[in-house]
Amino acid sequence: MSLKIRLTRGGAKKRPYYRIVVADSRAPRDGRFIEKIGAYDPMKAKDAADRVVLDVEKAKAWLAKGAQPTDRVLRFFDAAGLLKRAPRNNPTKGEPGKKAQERAAEKAAAAAEASASAE
Repeated sequence: MSLKIRLTRGGAKKRPYYRIVVADSRAPRDGRFIEKIGAYDPMKAKDAADRVVLDVEKAKAWLAKGAQPTDRVLRFFDAAGLLKRAPRNNPTKGEPGKKAQERAAEKAAAAAEASASAE
């Protein structure tokens, strides 16, 4: 049985509230879980002390048992000093797609043609 430390969503519509839980990886997101180890309220200010509430001792115990945190929970653990999260890098993320590049090339060619004919 593979265990995940992940978020389960609660709260009203457009007012999310998440619990940090340990669950079987096959269980649904908001379904059955083994133990609640914390909470996350994204509606609170980023510098609020109670935005992320985490029981560090329970988290350490579950990590020792082999539970794998999801990426978002790993960010919380990194902030708490439990685990180190490696930074990710995607240099091509900001580049436009193939069609947009083709349109930009056509537009540049048309602008160069217009400036050549104006001279």
